[in-house]
Order: sequence, then C-alpha cells, then structure tokens
Amino acid sequence: MNIKRSIYLSLALVLCISVNAQIKMPPASPTYELKGTIGLSEVKVVYSRPSVKGRTVFGDLVPFNEVWRTGANQPTKITFSSAVKIAGKNVAAGEYALYTIPGETESTIIISKNTQLWGSMGYDSKDDLMRFKVPTKHPSSLYETFTISFSDFKTNSAMLNMKWEHTKMAFTIESQVDDIVMADIKAQLIDGTPSNAGAYYQAAGYYYDTNRDAKLALEWANKAIEGSGDQKKYWEYYMKAKLLARLGMKKDAKAVAKESIQLAKAGGNPDYVRLNEKLIAGLD
Repeated sequence: MNIKRSIYLSLALVLCISVNAQIKMPPASPTYELKGTIGLSEVKVVYSRPSVKGRTVFGDLVPFNEVWRTGANQPTKITFSSAVKIAGKNVAAGEYALYTIPGETESTIIISKNTQLWGSMGYDSKDDLMRFKVPTKHPSSLYETFTISFSDFKTNSAMLNMKWEHTKMAFTIESQVDDIVMADIKAQLIDGTPSNAGAYYQAAGYYYDTNRDAKLALEWANKAIEGSGDQKKYWEYYMKAKLLARLGMKKDAKAVAKESIQLAKAGGNPDYVRLNEKLIAGLD
C-alpha cells in the first residue's frame, strides 16, 4: 500500500514538474486589438497576426476560393457599438466573425453571426449575416505581418483595410450619423432652446460641413458668440467668417476673420491665425 502511494506521489510530482517546466514563448501569431470611432460607432477588431516568414501566402498557405479565418487561430472578431452600414446593408450593433474568401482579382468578405468557431472549421454559410465582393489589390510594398487598419476617415465612414504579403482587401464601414445628429439639432435648437450655447456652434459647424442652410447656420453662429459674452472665442468667429463667405458676404467675412485672427493671437493659437489668413486670401 505504501509502495503504491509512493508511486502515485512520484507520478504526481513528475506531472507537476512537467507543467511548471513549460518554457514561455512568444506566440507565432500574436493577438491584437484595434479600436476606432467611425462616425458615432465604436468599432473594435480582435485578430491574430501571422507573418510571411518567407512563405508564399495567398494561393498557397491561404488557398484561393476557400473560406479563411482572416488571420490566425480564432477567426477575426469585429464589434460595432451601434448600427452601421456595410456594402449598402444595415448591420445591427453586436459582435460578428469576419471571414474572407481570397481571390486573385476579387475576394469575398463574410460577416458571420457565429463567433464560436476555431479558425474556419465548422463554418456554415447559413450563419452568414452578409457577404459581398471587393477588389483584390497587389501593392508593391511587402506587408510582412498581417495587418488590419482603419483609414480614409470621413464624418460618417472609414475604410477597413486588410493587408498581408503583397495583397490588400478593403471595404467601407458607414456609421448612421446624419439622422441622429439632425434629430438632436431639431430637438435642442429648432424645437427647444439649448442650455449650453456651445450647441449653437456645433450645429452651425455641422450645417457648414454638410452644406446645409447657411443662413440658419449663421444665426446659430451668432447665438454661439452671444452666449460666450465677454469670453470671445476665436473658433466661433472663424466659423461665422466661413459662413459669411459661403453666403457671398465677402466684406463682412473678412472683417470677422480679422477679429478671429486677433483673438487667436491673444490665445496663442497660430493654427487659427493661418486658417483665417487663408480664408481672407481666398476672398480677394
């Protein structure tokens, strides 16, 4: 009995030593988390990043015309904090798996509702939320490590880029911004009176950026300036100058821009000095 007990203890000790003796090594394809704000939606991408390591990737390591996990290990996960639009279709807030079917000239992007698989094993098209095609580009630059990034940011959209070896695939993510912002403007400024005069400046800027009613935006710019009282703000005067210029009121626009320059100098902001000088030069 004691001999058996000794054997069990010895085996347990060997197992314990084996577990504890494991060497810590960096992962071959480290996990990376990418976060960004697109419009009003927070977008998060979690993926594993394999490297080329002298191999031929697409068409060999990653076969053409087969479902790929878009990285290594678990399939890439993409999460939206609010509803977005991809390839003209609405995508509800939530977490999804991002699969790809690479092709030499054209690839298929898959947004899947099933986020529980390992790699592409068990993938079933019935779990697709959507799929769409994008061009496959072949830049001369070598991307040694698989990289997902955001670029081309606009008010309500950005590009998601997937790059590896000499291959790049990309698609646009659109955030449903305009309806939300316009509803807020209507509720706070048109149907009500904002408690913070800064809301007038925000609305004036949004109308300017989206090329809406410049006269109404000018009214809001004036209210923002009035609401600031003696604390004159150079950025508010710059906004007013831009709106006056858009309305063709060049003389008034120059006068307000010059006032903005003096305020910007006093505030130690050379950027706004240059912006106003450029605006004035464009009015001559």
